[in-house]
Amino acid sequence: MSMQQPGLLLVVSGPAGSGKGTVNQELLKTGDFDFSVSATTRAPRPGEVDGVHYHFISREDFTERIRRGEMLEYTEYVGNYYGTPLDGVRKSIAAGRNMILEIELEGARHVKEKYPDAVLVILLPVTFKTQEERLRKRGTEPEEKIRARLERTKEEMKYLDVYDYIVYNRDGCAKDAVNDLLAIVRAEKCKTSRHPDAADKYFEKS
Repeated sequence: MSMQQPGLLLVVSGPAGSGKGTVNQELLKTGDFDFSVSATTRAPRPGEVDGVHYHFISREDFTERIRRGEMLEYTEYVGNYYGTPLDGVRKSIAAGRNMILEIELEGARHVKEKYPDAVLVILLPVTFKTQEERLRKRGTEPEEKIRARLERTKEEMKYLDVYDYIVYNRDGCAKDAVNDLLAIVRAEKCKTSRHPDAADKYFEKS
């Protein structure tokens, strides 16, 4: 008999400087994960490729998808919509693939409401001081923006209970964080609640 289990929907959030992009890329290298490409109504920036960085669609298309219930989560920011198309997520999970969503707190909460089986993980530097040091070492943003990101982190840390797990990404130890995430996925797939027909299958004739 076929024992293929549906994949997991893994939401990975984290403040600026948490290294979630690096960690998620390492997860993808394991071959067991797909990455959800978000849709947006904003115009592509130089170097961005449709279907790789974002699905670039019109505002009319986006609002129609919302109306039809085809967005897993979405938000409007600076006059543009951003969101996760539901179809790709469903297809990956049905095929037994694990789908990674790299989204922020608001989106993570919406996903959990719409898809309760989702596993929500927040990736954190070891301390707030570490986060600040990482942002400053980047040298890519002005002081005003760095301070804004740090203030946002203080607000978001009030809602840690939204997440199922916390994973710490220590400096130079991204692979340890990846291993923690893989362990979470393995444990989640062994949960009794994810095997509601285990008893029936056990007694099936081969």
